[in-house]
Amino acid sequence: MNNVIQTTADLPEEGLSEEIRSAWRQLPDKGFFFVLLIAWLALFQFLGNSTFGYVDTPSLFMWMYNAYSATAAESDDGQGLLIPFLVVGLFWWKRKELLALPLRGWWPGLLLLAAALGLHILGYLVQQPRLSIVALFAGIYALTGLAWGTRWLRASFFPFFLFAFMVPLGSYATKITFPLRFWVSWIVEHLFDDVLGIGVMRVGTQLFNSLGTYQFEVAAACSGIRSLTSTLLAATTFGFVVFRSPWKRVVLIASAVPLAVIGNVLRLSLIVGAGEFFGQNWGNFVHENTFFSLLPYVPVFAGLMYLSRWLEEPAAQSRSAAMPAAPESKGA
Repeated sequence: MNNVIQTTADLPEEGLSEEIRSAWRQLPDKGFFFVLLIAWLALFQFLGNSTFGYVDTPSLFMWMYNAYSATAAESDDGQGLLIPFLVVGLFWWKRKELLALPLRGWWPGLLLLAAALGLHILGYLVQQPRLSIVALFAGIYALTGLAWGTRWLRASFFPFFLFAFMVPLGSYATKITFPLRFWVSWIVEHLFDDVLGIGVMRVGTQLFNSLGTYQFEVAAACSGIRSLTSTLLAATTFGFVVFRSPWKRVVLIASAVPLAVIGNVLRLSLIVGAGEFFGQNWGNFVHENTFFSLLPYVPVFAGLMYLSRWLEEPAAQSRSAAMPAAPESKGA
């Protein structure tokens, strides 16, 4: 007689829609939170932006979209369009941890909400939408604490922290881009001239040779702020996902700056090398080619993986050292 045994592998898997409904059912005080959230978002929709001379709209969301989607050469804030999707995805990834918490209302969250409102009023009066953007997300964070308590606030600090990348730098990025341009061009000059023995000359952020067969300017658009922002975002996400220790997260985040510099040195070296051996047109080709523009991220992600592996090793070694030694076997 054949017995049919149903294993867990034979059971139908829970679909995504059912998982969403299940998580929705487990979330307490949904109505309370979402009513307040809609009111908070409406404030920034209708009284969010006071800089009508720059973007003629009262909506802070439209001001943000204009900053993220600007096509000007100095615009490097396009990551703002991707951050909400990344945050939602990370919340979904952490849903079981969050829903397992004892969730209850925390009325002191009103103080956090009042502080966020005060920051927005200040930003509105002095016409600084960036302050209002910080207030927008600080207020949403306060509302989650008001509805679900301090444990939710602690557990959801990341990914809420990633909303910091939605504050557009705009022209303020110049204070970051100029040092990047200078140091990258200086490193490439000495790499070619002192290490490789290839005569490369530099004036400010311009690189050229004595024959004048090529000349490249490390302009603001090529400063590396985009790769720095991407590297910082990747390091922050990776650090919070992989590690729980604050100092390890700080180390991984701090590594973003040198890794971004290394990546941009690689890209600029390829451009100058192409110009040195094949002429200006080949250097321009490497500069504009999509494949070569992605190469700087290879050392970035390789460096993040190596650094995370190095940070994990001491913990792994301490765990193995703490394990008791197996008893020796004795012969008869």
